Amino acid sequence: MSNDGTTEARNKALAEAGFKAWHDGTGSPYDLLADDAMWTIVGHSLASRTYLGRKDFIDNVIRPFNARMSQGLRPTIRGLYAEGDTVVIFFDASGMARDGKPYANTYAWLWEMRDGRIVKAHAFFDSIAFNDLWQRVSPA
Repeated sequence: MSNDGTTEARNKALAEAGFKAWHDGTGSPYDLLADDAMWTIVGHSLASRTYLGRKDFIDNVIRPFNARMSQGLRPTIRGLYAEGDTVVIFFDASGMARDGKPYANTYAWLWEMRDGRIVKAHAFFDSIAFNDLWQRVSPA
């Protein structure tokens, strides 16, 4: 861990920029994922497991999720914290599903970063809301 706060400041700035790009529709925090990143969805959602690598996670969660939406998720950060290589983002996200019903959820993500890339993540969210969307709406 950096004693002068530079690691925290850099990681926090990267997370903020990734979320701003996501909110503005110009990118996403997933752009920060290392190719060999491990992303764990904690809990009992239909997508809960550890994804081994960026491709596994994007192909099996993000693309199918986005294919269920007519208007993509827009995040609103409630809290963003960094200590050393650990970043915690607490946020709400909402969008419109392809069936015309809104989707909204609250998330907490814990990232482990190395050299400006996410190498490990744990995601927490309301699995009931997620499962409802996942089962109710087929991907386009």
